[in-house]
Amino acid sequence: MTEVSRLLKAFIMSLGFKKQLHLKSLMTKQLELNDYKQQIADVYNRRSHNYDESEWHLRIAHRLVEYAQINPGYDVLDIATGTGHVAIEAAQRVRASGRIVGVDISTQMLSVARRKVEALNLSNVELQLADAEALNFPSNSFDRILCANAFPLMSDMEATLRQWMRFLKPNGLVGFHALADTALVGVVIWQKIFEKYGVLQQLSEPTGTVEKCHNLLERAGFKSIEIKTEQYGNYISLEEAKQRWTISSYPAPKFSNTLFQLSSEQLEHIKAEFDAQLEALVTEHGIWNDGTSFFAFGRKGD
Repeated sequence: MTEVSRLLKAFIMSLGFKKQLHLKSLMTKQLELNDYKQQIADVYNRRSHNYDESEWHLRIAHRLVEYAQINPGYDVLDIATGTGHVAIEAAQRVRASGRIVGVDISTQMLSVARRKVEALNLSNVELQLADAEALNFPSNSFDRILCANAFPLMSDMEATLRQWMRFLKPNGLVGFHALADTALVGVVIWQKIFEKYGVLQQLSEPTGTVEKCHNLLERAGFKSIEIKTEQYGNYISLEEAKQRWTISSYPAPKFSNTLFQLSSEQLEHIKAEFDAQLEALVTEHGIWNDGTSFFAFGRKGD
């Protein structure tokens, strides 16, 4: 096996698409996750040990909570809570009179979040192992429903938003974070390359622009829609950009089975094209890694 082939296989496996790598915990099995969601759970289980080293995730969570204008006494549902960034900050804002429910499909991410909640002695936070698209809360339960970083991974975003709206109290607010379709240079390039082989659905559909986020919320029935745009980009080195091929920095995208039918020769060609496109982007400052982010909010009617 050539070195390129080895790296390509490592890349594929790092994103969680080998069934034998699934973390078959009893708790995860109880969720009856389909293959796609199991892949996502596996990716985040493996990332849980160093997820909090990313300043990006903390900043995104902080801004989402800030924009949501959470007041004391509010009940907040944190979707895909991960290691608890949103849940913990929201808990401190709602104080003892409010409550936070954080849900996630990753047992290991929840374990990290639980340790942090206990260390901070937050008695108003409840963490649940649950599928964000198959929740069963009573209607009119929450003042705010938030989802940082994970919303574009939902299988049916419009249907999911409609479900979340049911859980909101009248005049309650839903808010999610999504990346622009220009964000993360490594992702943009390998998505375009893989698309030519028919193996990848764009991660940024249908949230890759302000208009798409607005239309999605509108179709789901939300009112008073507002989209905040912020830039979290930076310059990275060519070497760092090339490493994005193999490290599991990104969530599991929606690959089709066609990926596993590609030959080693095809994969080597794809890797060479990936490197060449990155090299063409090099400037004196490095490669611009766009970080255009949307914070999208919609309100339930009275």
